[in-house]
Amino acid sequence: MPATPAWPPKSAPRLFVGSRLAERQAVEVDGNQAHYLARVMRVAPGDAVVLCDDRTGEWAARVVAVGKRAVSLEPVEMLRPREAVPDLWLCPALLKKDRFDLVLEKATELGVAAIRPVITRRCVADKLNLDRARAVTVEAAEQCARTALPALEAPVSLDALLRGWPEERALLFADEAGGEPAAQVFAKTLGPAAILTGPEGGFDDAERAAIRAHPRSVAVTLGPRILRGETAAIAALSVWMAVAGDWAGAET
Repeated sequence: MPATPAWPPKSAPRLFVGSRLAERQAVEVDGNQAHYLARVMRVAPGDAVVLCDDRTGEWAARVVAVGKRAVSLEPVEMLRPREAVPDLWLCPALLKKDRFDLVLEKATELGVAAIRPVITRRCVADKLNLDRARAVTVEAAEQCARTALPALEAPVSLDALLRGWPEERALLFADEAGGEPAAQVFAKTLGPAAILTGPEGGFDDAERAAIRAHPRSVAVTLGPRILRGETAAIAALSVWMAVAGDWAGAET
């Protein structure tokens, strides 16, 4: 006898939805998601779609109906609960749009819990389209089969970030002027943490002094080479995940 095909098939489309998912409770998607399912993937009633809600986890769903403007889906069974996420924030200075898109995408792939953009004096950008930025993180999560999305906040000034910093969270400052080796600091940092990285032109002297003066701040170095803003953010996250995050298999 031929083997029973896996369900849902690996080729099934994957989407994050805004509503909380539950077995047999219908979900309707519209707009770009409906266009993607109906016009690009050409789903039909009975086809499988994998849904995530960033709350409960990942679900296998069946297409119930395909309309001109909406697609109705029915969750059938939970495949995985929402994944555990290390309690790490990324606080990247705003960069040019394409470079910041890369930071958003890779931070999502690497598993950061939250992204809190920062505006510094040397930033070439001072605004962020949050809807577009969220779409970048959602697409990255869908492509990497993640079941969780990073929390994404509106940009704030560096002064505001430092003033409102939570007392319990370590502030790991990637300082191009030098500091303790990042891997060593990250490995011994216990509890909630955040990584702060700079803009294209780096932090100015006054900003660097203010960050270093913060009681929760620890300046770290990412090595002897000058890194671009997006490279510094991605490299720092990778090192942290390797020595203190879930790459190391530790409880977080």
